[in-house]
Amino acid sequence: MRILHVLDHGLPLQSGYTFRTRAILTAQQARGWQVAAVTGARQGESAATCETIDGLTFHRTPMPPKLPFPLREAAEIAALARRVDAAVATFRPDILHAHSPVLGALAALRVARQRHLPLVYEIRAFWEDAAVGNGTGREGSLRYRATRALESWVVGRADAVVVICEGLRGDLIARGVDPGKIVVSPNGVDLTLFGAAPPRDEALAAELGLEDAETIGFIGSFYDYEGLDDLIAAMPALVAARPRARLLLVGGGPMEAVLRAQAAASPVAGQIRFAGRVPHTQVERYYGLVDVLAYPRKRMRLTDLVTPLKPLEAMAQGRLVAASDVGGHRELIRDGDTGTLFAPDRPPAIAAALADLLADRSGWDARRARARAFVEADRNWASNISRYWPVYQQLAGHHSVDAPWSHAPILPA
Repeated sequence: MRILHVLDHGLPLQSGYTFRTRAILTAQQARGWQVAAVTGARQGESAATCETIDGLTFHRTPMPPKLPFPLREAAEIAALARRVDAAVATFRPDILHAHSPVLGALAALRVARQRHLPLVYEIRAFWEDAAVGNGTGREGSLRYRATRALESWVVGRADAVVVICEGLRGDLIARGVDPGKIVVSPNGVDLTLFGAAPPRDEALAAELGLEDAETIGFIGSFYDYEGLDDLIAAMPALVAARPRARLLLVGGGPMEAVLRAQAAASPVAGQIRFAGRVPHTQVERYYGLVDVLAYPRKRMRLTDLVTPLKPLEAMAQGRLVAASDVGGHRELIRDGDTGTLFAPDRPPAIAAALADLLADRSGWDARRARARAFVEADRNWASNISRYWPVYQQLAGHHSVDAPWSHAPILPA
């Protein structure tokens, strides 16, 4: 089986998107399949038109001229379609597997119809909801509704659709998509990378002033929907209840400057640490310092529909997790069993939940063991990858193009 993946971006960039991609491609190679990938223009400048990173082959798309919306998006689709077509000519895949956002699926669909190849479209989040979560869009706006319509248009023409969670599956079914066309391939963990509880690095703890601390941590990207402002706002009450409590924030992103300013103005500013971005190979050192990983996502469509990756990585490493009670977290965490859920958007609820956890450690070992067992059984990429096989096998063996390619609608400004 030969699969060509079409991506927004990939390695060496680091994000939840690239980590999921690497896990999928690596597990498929381990199964004996031939895989390659094409990244879109948003990858940025690359050293070569084709690169091998971590044993994975990436064909790069050149940057098109910078144009205003929506001409920029149309140029990106056209550039990516040309690069996918060239990769098809040399790699000769059995399947095109496009990953969201929808721009990549549009490019792949064009090539799939021209080359008579089956197309699998994998949705990790809806583009319009991601824009709202990132602060670049508004729910219900003309652009939001047009993007949603475009997503539905592509889903209707793909030969199969993969989603990462039940929330996304339910939304597509509500739009009228045939449930038999949708496969759930949930976020998972590569247990060769996150396979053991990391040891505590005392030198790093001393460097960060965490030698005798009860440490609450967040490791990831600083987007508004992650709710880190609520976590910082919860710290005065948490420190009042647990004087040794400290907050460690590892990562960066659009909200970093705002969060640093909020922390500096906090009455417990001395108990909040920013470690900045760290290489993925060093992340385990920081996990090893944290008692409880906190994920205080705000309640919105994005967080109710989409499951995050980071709590799974923490659970795989034997870390205790506490998260807001939103739909995406409820698919991963059983409250009081494999983790703790607290009311979203409420700093006092965050502080109370974390204080209760720190006050009673008697059940920590059993809870961490149950969380780890859940990841091993249900969220391990080595086994999750089998979910793709029936889809690939059916499409490669019995592919017929049901809907011809036609020009997709252009998004309004």
